[in-house]
Amino acid sequence: MSLVVTGSIGIDTIETPTGKADEVVGGSSIYFTAAASFFGPVKLVGAVGEDFPQAFVDLFHHWDVDTTGLERRMGSKTFRWHGKYHTNMNDRDTLGIELGVLAEKLPPVPDSYRDAKHIFLATTTPQNQMSLLDSFPNRKLTVADTIELYIQTDRDALLELYSKIDGVIINDSEAKLLTGEANTIVAADRIIEMGPKFVVVKKGEHGAFIRHRAQGRDGFAAFPAYPARSVVDPTGAGDSFAAGMMGYLAASVEGTPTLEDLRRAMAYGTVVASYTIEDFSVGRLKTLTRKEIDTRFTEFVGMVGL
Repeated sequence: MSLVVTGSIGIDTIETPTGKADEVVGGSSIYFTAAASFFGPVKLVGAVGEDFPQAFVDLFHHWDVDTTGLERRMGSKTFRWHGKYHTNMNDRDTLGIELGVLAEKLPPVPDSYRDAKHIFLATTTPQNQMSLLDSFPNRKLTVADTIELYIQTDRDALLELYSKIDGVIINDSEAKLLTGEANTIVAADRIIEMGPKFVVVKKGEHGAFIRHRAQGRDGFAAFPAYPARSVVDPTGAGDSFAAGMMGYLAASVEGTPTLEDLRRAMAYGTVVASYTIEDFSVGRLKTLTRKEIDTRFTEFVGMVGL
């Protein structure tokens, strides 16, 4: 397994109906690397500012993540986000954001990473996402996520990125914003026309669906969310979902994934995300085990009939 990720690494303040967490570790890369590490080794490319606590760096080592590509920049500040979730836990307001190093160029990709075959471009600028592609000449599967900010401010760069990658993971509101289509199924069709072979649209508590095109044939599949009894903090659920997908594909699938491969990967992603939401930040991922993931996966497969 050779899986490389780049994306945001940050310090979050999170408010939900269940409570508040101040100055906790966050960002798409931290959730992704933590969740994907249960499937195999993960290598990180990213930067933090001089204000990033060493205790947060140590968390990467807790999951045995390769941080050769992590750079601490003196004189720069770490990406920060302050968000407040509504009562339904699906909608949220951004109360404050500081891009910090997220607005700067990525550090160089270490030579020891360049043979990686699976690349996940977690949330960061489309320019930074594209800058990584040439560093991986042997890549077999490249998948990207994004957020509304970059759809609004860097649309042209995002469309260029989509023409060069294999898959897109996006939530339903972002898909509608990107395409201008009110129907998420039609929005997924439009994204496929932009170049990727598949697009996964996340719908929060309503699960996710995939639109897939291979050898001129179209395919669809959909999954419900795992029936969670406790939702403490939804932050990072989408990143964990992507991590479960990519972790499974990198560890278990050779070559181009089929729709059946992607369906199984989505099931793993759904299960991992269902654990992330049980605590603030990465609290639950710190105690999670692969045995727990496999047990819940078996339950979920029985429920959906995979």
